[in-house]
Amino acid sequence: MPEGDSLHRAARRLQVLVGERVGVETPHPRAAAQGVAERLNGRKLLGVEAVGKNLLLSFEGGLVLRSHLRMTGRWQVRPAGSPRRGRPWLVLQCTNYEALLWNGPVLELSTRGTRRLGPDILAEPLEVERMVGNLRREHRDRELGDALLDQRLVAGIGNLWKAESLWHARVSPWRALGDVTDEELEHVLGEAARLMRASLDGGRSERAVYRKPGRPCPRCGTPIRSHGQGDDNRTAYWCPGCQTGKELSGA
Repeated sequence: MPEGDSLHRAARRLQVLVGERVGVETPHPRAAAQGVAERLNGRKLLGVEAVGKNLLLSFEGGLVLRSHLRMTGRWQVRPAGSPRRGRPWLVLQCTNYEALLWNGPVLELSTRGTRRLGPDILAEPLEVERMVGNLRREHRDRELGDALLDQRLVAGIGNLWKAESLWHARVSPWRALGDVTDEELEHVLGEAARLMRASLDGGRSERAVYRKPGRPCPRCGTPIRSHGQGDDNRTAYWCPGCQTGKELSGA
């Protein structure tokens, strides 16, 4: 699933259309059924903003289009008039550029999907106190790795950056929130923000533990482990040798 840095990167690419009146098409029948093109075609695009894992496109007249990519969606920006194959969900066209949304299952003229989001991990300044406060309101037995993926608490962190930020902070994903200090929470959140901002500014970096089960930890050499975590059974990756806290029995 695209994470917060991917959405912020897409927002940057889409800035070339901001200030332009755009032609709007919805070639995909599921997108066409929502009537987005009829309401937005010919309007000026006023701004594009990433909020957590959502992209918000503001148009004149007070209309805001929300895009969530889920597992498969992606935004593409290219010169206007480029050859097209397939049926994108959405096409925004101006004089020099066009933006295409591929496989974008969530596309709606509403911001209600963002109202319950926690602070964005890539917002500046980083709202660490609010994030820690949100995590502290959760049940003390909830595992930290599971809580970091809860977009109501902190918006933008996905499975990749959960794993990497916890490794860099030397904290186990299996630690219960009640056993984690505020300083440790702040450290994990700070690492997530740092790593994601570096990814946003410089592209792909080497992963320490994500999708590397069985390989030696680059810090201590212990084999990296993986196991499903939380109600959604998202895979946690961690080093049992140098990430402190409760070890998962049987993993």
